[in-house]
Amino acid sequence: MKEKELLRLQELKKIEEDIYSQGMEYICGIDEAGRGPLAGPVVVASVIMPKDSMIEGVNDSKKVSEKKREKLYDEIIENAISYSVGIVDQKEIDRVNILNATKAGLTESIRGLKVKPDIILVDALKGIDTCGIPYQSIIKGDAKCYSIAAASIIAKVTRDRIMRQWHEIYPEYNFIQHKGYGTAAHIAAIKEHGLCPLHRLSFVKNIIDKN
Repeated sequence: MKEKELLRLQELKKIEEDIYSQGMEYICGIDEAGRGPLAGPVVVASVIMPKDSMIEGVNDSKKVSEKKREKLYDEIIENAISYSVGIVDQKEIDRVNILNATKAGLTESIRGLKVKPDIILVDALKGIDTCGIPYQSIIKGDAKCYSIAAASIIAKVTRDRIMRQWHEIYPEYNFIQHKGYGTAAHIAAIKEHGLCPLHRLSFVKNIIDKN
């Protein structure tokens, strides 16, 4: 590993190192993917990485290419002490709203862990059910914290794979390209073909109204 990358990772692990110095052993990073799209689920990932984990390239998933994310995903889950994902579909998002759906996915992902963490580090969310485990909410945590960055990659890759599968069923929307986000091409497809069961009605209402 090049020195520059090593220094970047050491900086990214400062929050964890401080927690380890307090005697805690298991730190769980949590992040989500899919709060903003017009279609598909929101996915929340929880991951506990080993103390000495230093996987080259781990970063905020938005700063990593799709090809690189896929590779990192495999490395992260291979090295993780435990990981879990919570998936909340579009119907539930419409029923409870995206914030509450994300919080529900977070709790689901925590419950799926095989090892109970000493503390949870989560990207921005507050007022969450962490199953009694203490947590810290870190603004832009996926760019500041190694564990949250690792979780962001698991969440993003998991959701992208789901959307690629949906593309096979609804190719006219080209989910494989935009993953359900509100791109010009996606909006144009909605206006041409109408909605499919994957769309979040609470998100696309304005588009349909304008059509």
